[in-house]
Amino acid sequence: MRGFDSPSGRLTNSSVPSDHFSDHLPAGLTLRRFLVSAYGPTLLASLGYGAVVPMLALQAIAIGANAGLAALVAALVGVGQVAGDLPAGMLTNRFGERKTLAASCLVDAVLLASVFFIHNIGVFAIVVFAHGMTASVLALARQTYLTVVVPLQWRARAMSSLGGVMRVGYFVGPLFGALIIRSHSMGAVFLLAGVMSLTAAAATLAMPDVTTSSGPSSSSAVQTVGTWEVLKAHRHTLLGLGWGILAIMLVRTARQVYIPLWCHSNGMDPATTNLVYAASMAAEVLLFFPGGLIMDRLGRWWVTVPTVVVMSACFAVLPWTHSVWAVTAVSVLLGVANGISSGIVATLGADVSPDVGRPQFLAGWRVFSDVGSSAGPLVISLVTVLASLPVAGWVLAVLGWAGAAQLARLMPIAGQLPQSQPRP
Repeated sequence: MRGFDSPSGRLTNSSVPSDHFSDHLPAGLTLRRFLVSAYGPTLLASLGYGAVVPMLALQAIAIGANAGLAALVAALVGVGQVAGDLPAGMLTNRFGERKTLAASCLVDAVLLASVFFIHNIGVFAIVVFAHGMTASVLALARQTYLTVVVPLQWRARAMSSLGGVMRVGYFVGPLFGALIIRSHSMGAVFLLAGVMSLTAAAATLAMPDVTTSSGPSSSSAVQTVGTWEVLKAHRHTLLGLGWGILAIMLVRTARQVYIPLWCHSNGMDPATTNLVYAASMAAEVLLFFPGGLIMDRLGRWWVTVPTVVVMSACFAVLPWTHSVWAVTAVSVLLGVANGISSGIVATLGADVSPDVGRPQFLAGWRVFSDVGSSAGPLVISLVTVLASLPVAGWVLAVLGWAGAAQLARLMPIAGQLPQSQPRP
């Protein structure tokens, strides 16, 4: 396969398409077993995550934090994800996807369940940070597993379905959480999340192990490849595409903060704001699979670049909207763009990941995406303090368009991105 910086800059999918997904699976892995092993643990874990994420700041306040400290504690999830990315690559490379995934779910189950018994804000902050790290390990191991097992011509659909499954969990999880709070207490939600992670660990142990060129069953020469060695060898790919990936995640996470703030600034009550955001989420959940189909059939470019352009345009337009219907319309369009682009970051990372050192490479890839996720709310906060909330929307639009331009320049119009080749 050609290197990332090949002279032509274009690559078409050289694999022969097949309508029979199961024909391309590894020997002994049935379609049913693949679906359960690939998506079951993610669905279970994301149900728990979805239930507790909205509760982190409120739980911090309940055990004595003020609003500012509570917001800081909640933000530690993102910090933990960034901090856990490179160690996640090392662990996955050392122990394999199955063992790493099961262990991370078990550790997370203990962390989440322990919140029910924690009454010290410092200890709670440590748990939230560690939860972010385990979430990073889970995401990296899942991406590596699908990259190895799924046939290339089905890769985008598999990755977008993974993103869709996570979105379903984050959508349904808060509903379960609300029922638990009404019948028991807020702390009981964390017990529920712990049970979900424990169940995810059990489901993971039932999945087949996968032998990869960089996994634990490989030759000793491959096993000992270092993280920094892999990142250095593929630095041109990571730095070239990484800034575009950072921009994608920045605008994605920014909408979670900007929509509620813009609703509030226009005098909408919390119930109305929830309905606006729910409409955006509904569009997002329903459209994850078509995006993967487009990427597999037409090429990654046709989803990646247009959706980032559209999402950025929504941020440019949103400051000009003031009625409930206008804000809802733009928010739904944001949801459509984000939903149809489900799995973009994982798919592109899988495309360019090398056979040797894949987990470490994907860990470096996730550093860019997780930094972008953390940066979105920070950009809104900083620009709003220095200027205003409308200006923050326009800044987000410019950053998104800059990322889209970078991706459009580097990505082939047709087919998938070529696999990264090491540089001296």
